[in-house]
Amino acid sequence: MCGIIGIVGKQSVTAQIYDALTVFQHRGQDAAGIATLDGHRLHLYKGNGLVRDVFSATELQKLKGSSGIGHVRYPTAGNANSDEAQPFYVNSPYGIVLGHNGNLINTASLKKELFDSDRRHLNTDSDSEVLLNVFAHELQNLGSNSLQPADVFRAVDGLHKRCRGAYSVIALIADKGILGFRDPHGIRPAVLGYRDTDKGREFAIASESVALDALDFTLMRDLKPGEAIFISFDGQLHSHESPYARPASPCIFEYVYFARPDSMLDDISVYKARLRMGQTLARKILREWPDNDIDVVIPVPDTSRTAALPMAYDLQVKYREGFIKNRYIGRTFIMPGQAQRKRSVKQKLNAIDLEFRNKNVLLVDDSIVRGTTSRQIIQMAREAGARKVYFASASPPVRYPNIYGIDMPATSELIASGRNEQQIEQELGADRLIYQSLDDLVEACREGNVRISRFDTSCFSGEYVTGVADGYLEDLQLQRSDQAKLQRQQSAA
Repeated sequence: MCGIIGIVGKQSVTAQIYDALTVFQHRGQDAAGIATLDGHRLHLYKGNGLVRDVFSATELQKLKGSSGIGHVRYPTAGNANSDEAQPFYVNSPYGIVLGHNGNLINTASLKKELFDSDRRHLNTDSDSEVLLNVFAHELQNLGSNSLQPADVFRAVDGLHKRCRGAYSVIALIADKGILGFRDPHGIRPAVLGYRDTDKGREFAIASESVALDALDFTLMRDLKPGEAIFISFDGQLHSHESPYARPASPCIFEYVYFARPDSMLDDISVYKARLRMGQTLARKILREWPDNDIDVVIPVPDTSRTAALPMAYDLQVKYREGFIKNRYIGRTFIMPGQAQRKRSVKQKLNAIDLEFRNKNVLLVDDSIVRGTTSRQIIQMAREAGARKVYFASASPPVRYPNIYGIDMPATSELIASGRNEQQIEQELGADRLIYQSLDDLVEACREGNVRISRFDTSCFSGEYVTGVADGYLEDLQLQRSDQAKLQRQQSAA
């Protein structure tokens, strides 16, 4: 998962892009980059680390220009310590820098095409570089001397025809404009906003609406599945809906975990969706466990707080903050490698003993993926004096790999894979485990926008909206497991 932002402004945009990337830090902690256009010259700076660590005041001053794009990266492929920070750049045609959120699932065949037929060299293992070169080739093949928005849209349609998977993309084409587009299923999010200034109207395209809020832009709407938006540097906005577009299937895990609660995605309030997740989970507990002996509901900070509040209210038990979070430790879910995630749990959370002592505690988390964090948190609750520790997940069991840009690809690393709920309960060491049902999760999100008939629920259901080639999931297990990542890190050292 990554965060992207693009702005066509009337004055310097570097500080605004930097601010947007800090707002998007939850979407990626591995690397960050900014590219700006100053006249005819592109400026690009990127590096590994948090936004505040990558960019010094000196580097930001060098990024001159009234238009630009930014990216924060969390890797699902490649190496967390690699040189695959984005945006990526190609000088032909025109000069293009591109940032990508998502994951392609036909990268291997595209790489072969790019080398054999398109005569393009790839310098990294990133599927984002593949996507950039596919777009550049499609644009170059048009043979247009004077690039028009219609030409750009034809190139995007050519990309849709060749690329499979999930992608929201923002690209800056030198001397032309900024382009944003979304995959035909709309799996990964993208929103459009504007701001009126005394120098004229400015436009922004971003992964989440919260970035627009932070920059005082007004949210116009979400990009539709397969839609492309092109904003020329003179401030003209053009849009195109691709013939390859399909019914919207946004990733439901955005609402469960990744997106900030103050964002609107596909006309759905993330905050409201999480409230409804808590309500439906409380109804399930009352229905299936009416004689429960829960004394207190305690969320695992931060994402699950929104769901835990209505749960406690509907169960008519106390809500308490039992864990204090160290704000200077990143999100353990998106840390590269199991060992680093495991070390970070104790550094990240500390229990308040008084809230656990001699109580039957219901811990609430947004999801259970590998189970490492959940197992440690349950043990922390026992060590703090809890009499019984129950555990509730606001989402269903994660049984299948996510292939659209979330780092849970290896089936062997998922605690729910091949286990029933009672076996998972035993593995975690909980006195009782309660999962959200998939139907309830879908309805909790869909209530915000009934026009969406389908979500991407692949990590829960095993149903992939793009389809999956034979052998792909098996290859992914070999390529993207924590062991494979460790081997790549060691070989790169």
